[in-house]
Formats: sequence, structure tokens, C-alpha cells
Amino acid sequence: MPDVGEGLEEADIVVWHVKVGDAVHDGQLMVEVETAKALVELPCPYDGVVTELLAAEGDTVAVGAPIITVAPSGTAVPAAAETRAAALAVDLVPEPVATAEPEQTGAEAEDEEETKGNKKDARTAVLVGYGVRTTTGRRRARKSDAVSVPVVNGSGSPAPTAPAASAPGQRTIALAKPPVRKLARDLGVDLASVHPSGPGGTVTREDVHAAARPAAPAAVPAAFPATGPGETIPGERRIPVKGVRKATAQAMVASAFSAPHVTEWVTVDVTRTVRLVRSLRELPDFADTKVSPLLLVARAFLVAIARHPEINASWDEPNQEIVVRDRVNLGIAAATPRGLLVPNIKDAGAKSLTALARALTELVATARDGRTSPADMAGGTATITNVGVFGVDGGTPILNPGEAAILAVGAIREQPWVHKGKVKPRQVTTLSLSFDHRMVDGELGSRVLADVAEMLERPKLLFARG
Repeated sequence: MPDVGEGLEEADIVVWHVKVGDAVHDGQLMVEVETAKALVELPCPYDGVVTELLAAEGDTVAVGAPIITVAPSGTAVPAAAETRAAALAVDLVPEPVATAEPEQTGAEAEDEEETKGNKKDARTAVLVGYGVRTTTGRRRARKSDAVSVPVVNGSGSPAPTAPAASAPGQRTIALAKPPVRKLARDLGVDLASVHPSGPGGTVTREDVHAAARPAAPAAVPAAFPATGPGETIPGERRIPVKGVRKATAQAMVASAFSAPHVTEWVTVDVTRTVRLVRSLRELPDFADTKVSPLLLVARAFLVAIARHPEINASWDEPNQEIVVRDRVNLGIAAATPRGLLVPNIKDAGAKSLTALARALTELVATARDGRTSPADMAGGTATITNVGVFGVDGGTPILNPGEAAILAVGAIREQPWVHKGKVKPRQVTTLSLSFDHRMVDGELGSRVLADVAEMLERPKLLFARG
């Protein structure tokens, strides 16, 4: 597993595009992995034949750990490798394989820990970046066996129960395709307990959904009981927190409890900005781009940062210094099926309005298609989040770690507004700026927000100020 991001230590296997016995060539797509920042496609670095897959879809693998074995073309696939490949295909790791261990009792685990203390750690060379480290693949934590509740069918007889548990040290082999296994993990269903209805005794999606379906109302307790780790009760489901979602949660907690946030608000008449957006859409230079009010908000924010560069900064904790950056890498928060992503436009302040429009269009399209790379999300210096697209008027955004300011844009609504001494219907929105009070005092934050508001109220100032 190579280091596909900046200092990332692990990645999840999402889907294999090769199997044992396949002939592969240098540069061929072999696997997709999800890191804490993005979904990444890994090419095969060799010509040859796949003799072994060392991790299954859904596994979390440390950087530097082996995930595939490729031998010279013409090499026969060992029978043991075929057996391991079949085991991975049904989400089962057989006992003879050294990379996985059978479940242990508490006493056995303690004895095993003592034995491991007298053994040498298995160490492998990291492909990129971190020197030699101990590496072992980690499988997703299994869901605990739920307490069975007898269900009575319509005839008054007990409904069929799940198959009895296997003998100690053994696991029932459940035949299921990778998407079905992933669905079972997401719903907290143990495949070994699911009655298969597919061809050849395979478990289908319908079987998993049936196993995850809540018990009959008569069997549901009046109050939800307390559950232990990994346990699921009727009426709830568990979603594994991995990849981008896990990284976002950790980053937001770190930001919220390390940077002293201050948020200021301003409501502004953006009628002229809305009119300018309509005019720009008719120009040939913007024919191939999506022009929205966000484009002019981004331009106004960039101009305000150029006038007040101290807000384009980060906090250096070890050296107790404020680092002011000359270039603005403007982040745009994007909601995607994989979670919240914040790719950024490199050196956005140096771009013309047409170039900025093209960059915004490409950034949003790439994020929604799930093709945002770790490099696209690295090095952001200031961010815009457009909560208005959800019909929300405003909010108090949390800073991205390493940045001093984030601007939230609310929905644009027609509202009564005093314009030239008369109450008229105007297009109005709310802007809110959160900033790190260690670097940005009230005066600086207020000036930046006031500048953005003024330029959106009178957009000709966008061009007068560059």
C-alpha cells in the first residue's frame, strides 16, 4: 500500500479490478482504495500474473503493507493462493493464513500477548516515505451477535431460526458477492447467520435485507435497551465511520476545540449581483462554464483577502508564530456521496473572472463524480461554504484546520428592503464569516466581511479593485 496522500497511514480497499490468475501490465488499474481524503485508483507497477490478493474489499491496510503479489508471466498460481483467494471472496480468512488469527478467549489473548512480547515484530519496507515500520492489515470489526428474539408467524408456530453457530474455532462459509458483503457489514448482519436463497447457496441482497428487517411489533420491547459496542437493536442501523467521513469528523473536532472561533454576520442586498450573473451567462466567454452568484462571492472574497492579506494565514503552534501566505488557495466545500469534501483552487487570486469560473465548474463536477484527488484538497488557505443551495439562510461554519477564515453564503431570497428611501422587493442574502481569533481580531474580520458585502451590493467595485 503506497502513501497516496500527505502523511496518511492507512487506506481501505474498496474494489479489486484484478483477480488471482489475471495477466497484468505496468500501469493497469488494479484496485481502488479510499483514504481519509479521497478515492484513489492504484495502478499495477509490474508486468506479470497475479498470484495472490493479500487483502479483501473492505479491509483497512496500513501504508507499506503488501496487498498483492505479481509474479513473472507464465508463473503457475499455487494451489494455496487459490484457496486464500476463494476465502477472501467469501469474506473468510482460513486459519492456516498467517495474516489473520482465530478469535480467542480473554485468557488466550493474554497468553498470546505474552508470547508476542518475546517475538520479533514482522517489519516491511514502506513504499513511499516513512522508513521501515511494523505493518499488519486490519479487518473491519465484526458486529457482536445480537440477542435472538423469538418471532411467531401467522400460524402461531415459531418462525424458522438462523442456523446454529459453528463449533469453536470454525466459521460457517457464507457465499456472497462483494457488494452483498459490504451491505451486510453496513447493516450489521452476520452473513454466517443468513439463510441463502440465491443460486448455489449464495446470499443475495434480499436475504441480507430480510435478516436486517426489524422483528415483529409484538416482539419489540417497550423501551430500547442499552446496547454494547457493535450491537444493533430493531429500529436502528449502524454506519461505519471510515475514510472521508472519519477524517472530516476528526478534523472538525480538532478545529472546534483548538481554534477560538468568532462568527460575524451581515445581511446584504445582492440584487445587482443577481442581475450581473444573468448578464455574464449571455457572454461567449462564459458559454462553457456554470455562472452562479457563487462565482461573484468567490471573486469578492478574493479581492477582500488581497486588501487584507493578514486573514490569509495559519497558526504555527510549535513556534508560536502566525504564517501569512501570499497566495490564496480557495477551498469550496462540496457535499458528495462520500461526505463533505473541500477541494481548493490553487492561486485563485491570480485568476481572471473567466478562469475562476472554469476552475469552479471543474472543481464542483470533479467532487460530485468522486474524482477529487488528495492533491486537490491539500494546501487550502481560506474557504467558502454555500449553505444557501440547501435553502438555509446562514450558519456558523467551523474552520478547516490550518486556515484562519471561512465564509458561509446563505440563500438569496426576495425580501422587502429599503432602497433609495422606499421599501421595495430586493434580492437579499446573509453572509457569515468565522475566523480564528488568535490571528484575526474583530477589526480585521469585520473589515473583510464588510468589504465582501459592499462588493456584492455594488458589484462594479469587483472590477474597479481588480
